Amino acid sequence: MQKYYVQDEQQLIDVCQQFAQSDVLAVDTEFVRTRTYYPKLGLLQVCDGRILALIDPVTIDDLSPFWQLMSNANIRKVLHACSEDLEVFLRANCKPENMIDSQIMMAFLGHGLSMGYAAMIQHFTEIELDKSESRTNWLKRPLTDKQITYAQADVKFLIQVYPTIVEQLKAKELFVNVLDESQKLINKKFTTIDSDRLYLSIKQNWRLNRQQLNNLKHLAKWRYQRAQQRDLPLNFVVKETTLMAVAQYAPQNVGVMASIKGIDLLDVRHQGKAMLAILRQAANDKEVDYPEIVVRLDQYPGYKGMYKKIKTFIAEVAEQAGLSSDILASKKQINQYLSCYLNINEAKTLLPENDFLQGWRYELFGKKLNELLD
Repeated sequence: MQKYYVQDEQQLIDVCQQFAQSDVLAVDTEFVRTRTYYPKLGLLQVCDGRILALIDPVTIDDLSPFWQLMSNANIRKVLHACSEDLEVFLRANCKPENMIDSQIMMAFLGHGLSMGYAAMIQHFTEIELDKSESRTNWLKRPLTDKQITYAQADVKFLIQVYPTIVEQLKAKELFVNVLDESQKLINKKFTTIDSDRLYLSIKQNWRLNRQQLNNLKHLAKWRYQRAQQRDLPLNFVVKETTLMAVAQYAPQNVGVMASIKGIDLLDVRHQGKAMLAILRQAANDKEVDYPEIVVRLDQYPGYKGMYKKIKTFIAEVAEQAGLSSDILASKKQINQYLSCYLNINEAKTLLPENDFLQGWRYELFGKKLNELLD
């Protein structure tokens, strides 16, 4: 296998032209994301079995040949546990085409929802990989020999075991389902976040009345936008407990704000005046435009019986299909479906993306689900 460390744009063009002739590419990314909202890309790894390239984004300004490769629908890209990798692609405005996640592949083969890369490789090859370099500083140069060896292993062995995994999935007629599930993951990651709905994800929001929820709606949107503008994690802007307390008590000045239980004093010091300004904006809204009260789903009349009924039904379907019930439906997915079914918490807007109403799940059991509860 030819190995390259790609450090300039011409090298990148050359190696990407060679990869463009491949049918399948194993791909991985290394990044740093400790104090930022966006991941800071430190390395790109690509292997097709003949060539293994480490691409250095620290020394290369224009990575467009790589992004074009990821957008080439004629080449299958396989990544392992790619959720965070997709955030790197999203930041580059590159939606990968024909991509499959080997962690999802292993889940459909009965290895659980979160099988790690090292465990997968050991399962097929009995090779024990050293994962100690995973949290090192991938932005520091030069990279150490251990970092390079680690980065190469992340794609070198993936391209080797991929055909075996595909063969096993096709033998069980599950390969198409995995492609569908991988595409769904991509689509969700690339769906634009509706900042006006972020308040629905704040814990304990069901405790607030409509006016307080309107405060929270404005504050959550402001925090999200500030995090993006300053490239900071959300909790580095303002902690969630602070948002809730400010939304609930609507203090008139920073002195009162600092005295409220649950509010972090550093949040008041750095963002107190900004939050007061957001509360003043929220106060201009008409009452008719306030959000509806958030219904606590587990307290909804009949919820426990409906949840148990669906859970039992899913288990039966999973057994018949030879799949784990966790693959078919997580608690979050069941609750999302029930929110839509009961039409609570603005659930109508979730209908187009409800997992049970599209794709392989719908074909397997989604059609029968509404009949189950009617």
